[in-house]
Amino acid sequence: METTKALKEEGGEGGQEKEVLLDGSNGSSSSGDANTNGAPKHRHTPTASYGGDERGIYEIFGWVYHIGVNSIGHEYCHLRFLFIKGKYVMMYKRDPHENPGIKPIRKGVIGPTLMVEELGRRKVNDGDLYVIQFYNRLDESNKGEIACPTAGEARKWMEAFDHAKQQAEYELSRGGSTRNKLNMEADIDLDGHRPRVRRYAHGLKNLIRIGKGPEMLLRLTSNLGGSGTSNRYFEGEFGDAIEAHEWKCVRTVNGIRIFEDVADSKRGKGALVKAVGLVDASADTAFEVILNLERRKRYEWDMLTADLELIDSYDGHYDVVYGTYDPKYLTRWQSKRDFVFTRRWFRGQDGAYTILQLPAVHKKRPSRSGYRRTPINPSTWEVRSLNSPMGSNTTKCLVTHMLEIHSSGWLRWKKNSSSKFEKTIPYALLSQVAGLKEYIGANPSLSFESSATVVQSKLSDVSTSSSEFEDLEVQDEFYDAIAGDSTSSSEDEESEDDAEKKKFKLKNVSWAISSLALKRVSASDANKELDPTVPSVHVDASQFSGSLHKGRDETDSNCWTSPSGTGFMIRGKTYLKDNAKIMGSDPLLKLIAVDWFKVDTATDKIALHPRSLVQSDAGKKLPFILVINLEVPAKPNYSLVLYYAAERPVNKNSLLGRFVDGTDMFRDARFKLIPSIVEGYWMVKRAVGTKACLLGKAVTCKYFRQDNFLEIDVDIGSSSVARSVIGLVLGYVTSIVVDLAILIEGKEEAELPEYILGTVRLNRVKPESAVPLKA
Repeated sequence: METTKALKEEGGEGGQEKEVLLDGSNGSSSSGDANTNGAPKHRHTPTASYGGDERGIYEIFGWVYHIGVNSIGHEYCHLRFLFIKGKYVMMYKRDPHENPGIKPIRKGVIGPTLMVEELGRRKVNDGDLYVIQFYNRLDESNKGEIACPTAGEARKWMEAFDHAKQQAEYELSRGGSTRNKLNMEADIDLDGHRPRVRRYAHGLKNLIRIGKGPEMLLRLTSNLGGSGTSNRYFEGEFGDAIEAHEWKCVRTVNGIRIFEDVADSKRGKGALVKAVGLVDASADTAFEVILNLERRKRYEWDMLTADLELIDSYDGHYDVVYGTYDPKYLTRWQSKRDFVFTRRWFRGQDGAYTILQLPAVHKKRPSRSGYRRTPINPSTWEVRSLNSPMGSNTTKCLVTHMLEIHSSGWLRWKKNSSSKFEKTIPYALLSQVAGLKEYIGANPSLSFESSATVVQSKLSDVSTSSSEFEDLEVQDEFYDAIAGDSTSSSEDEESEDDAEKKKFKLKNVSWAISSLALKRVSASDANKELDPTVPSVHVDASQFSGSLHKGRDETDSNCWTSPSGTGFMIRGKTYLKDNAKIMGSDPLLKLIAVDWFKVDTATDKIALHPRSLVQSDAGKKLPFILVINLEVPAKPNYSLVLYYAAERPVNKNSLLGRFVDGTDMFRDARFKLIPSIVEGYWMVKRAVGTKACLLGKAVTCKYFRQDNFLEIDVDIGSSSVARSVIGLVLGYVTSIVVDLAILIEGKEEAELPEYILGTVRLNRVKPESAVPLKA
């Protein structure tokens, strides 16, 4: 769905805006709000202070769709103006900037237990929207949804809620009255039409630990504002694990570089090649163009697979597409061809998009008379934004299209100078990057997001004084309550005015994020993670055994080993200044055993199970054990349990000590994993990637601290994206070797350089070897 935006200039708003109806048709404005939008806008209001320390409050606002099911079971999709100020959130029917005095139909507080999940794309009223789901981790049955017309806007709203959540966490960590601590758990109910559910505030004293030290807000920098320290266009700098690929540029066509992976000459039947191009647009824009199936638009840049039709769509991140093409422009053959393929897509925490495309078979599209069914080449699209030079308003992204080609044909094209590579289908696929680059360059309206600006004001344009939230402080929470009268609020949603009965109009406006500068707390004793005053204990791994055996050598399979940390890149001492990363070293903790369990349902607190080594006599004598329980969704479900032991007790004043005994919100913000597929199918490598992931922000993590251990239960099935990726990995798990590194993210200068907490290498694990875990 194509949208444009009005540019915000200093001192006022101006510019023409093209409104787009939800079904994709053009419309004209009749409501007088031509400068409103679907993307959130940031406003910085430096007027509030917390605990005597001057801090700014961020105001974030914009148009979204509120979607759901009403009390009589009918689906609704209402255009709403969402306004976030600090930790408070309000929802209006109209823009309060243009309608002074208007009251919000919903308002509430964003608490630390708010969970935000991107559900991907969904068909709503004949248009595609990107859906974001909210729920309270204390009551996952109570959920609500908003939607945006583009993936970029959905990403920005997720960042906006993350800002607000950090604001709530900051206030909570700074202390304050008991009342203010408790109101962190009061939500606005976007689900909207259920009876008022039970409150959580009264029991929060037992759920949130106070006094473990403030968690500083991460210093965020917008990738739209051009505040990067340097241009980092090098492919190797985009991951946090060292990959085995060695790319060699073999051809340059139309400004697009074509590479071949020359690292593995024994690859077999397939050669891995890619086309890389620099596109003058944001990653969000390029992603939308690639994903769009509209024929009229694809005809302008896709010379081969422009005739595409959506067959089926599943979980918002996965669909099946049917296409046809006429190869007469490439070969002498005149027969038309058709194909069916699947697309999986997801966005990483760094904002980069990945699209996986694989040939498929679907019952809705059997063989067609007059067409030759042809499987497409397995391929991936990767789109990532690049830091703009200081002072530049331009936005650029790097687009990579990677595909597998039959090696015999590829070698023939390389060796035979008379061979017409330009007349082949793989060349046409690689040329899609060139077509994309030129199409976006010829349509400046597609690149509107590159002119984002920061709006600053000393006073808020909307009256949101603290008195407005006095009743909210005790009872209303972002997903638990309806502000004001419950009945009237529901009626507001169900009885829409005449404008709501028309097709909804959504408009775009610019967005930007300012960096948050904070005073850093000195932690001179945070460099020693284990207590040096206590004599070390020899950790004899031979005393422990898990259901998955330790590998004897590199040829062993269905086993585990513990590699060094040299294959991973971690934050260096100067990372906060120059983003420089360094090679990791040996892990701090020793991997002593791995369990591979088969379970009926996801199982937490495995450390308490009698079969767990934590409950053994030898395990109870260890100073400290970190238990990582990776809950893998499948049929049946699996639990991969990693046991890491320390030779000394944890230093209470260290970063590890603050993590082990800290709050769940602190742990969620710091628990990081770096994956790396060392050996295996290249498509799985691209799906998993090598970028570090904050697990607590990607999936639901539960923490269990007792005696001499901390257990972290990672529910991979809590995220649709994670489920999709793990489903692909399980299909190839018996043929891949994967390395994992776990660490605690360093956000303060005193916490750098980072160190690797533990590693594991899983070598060609067999699902059928999992041992049933019985009570």
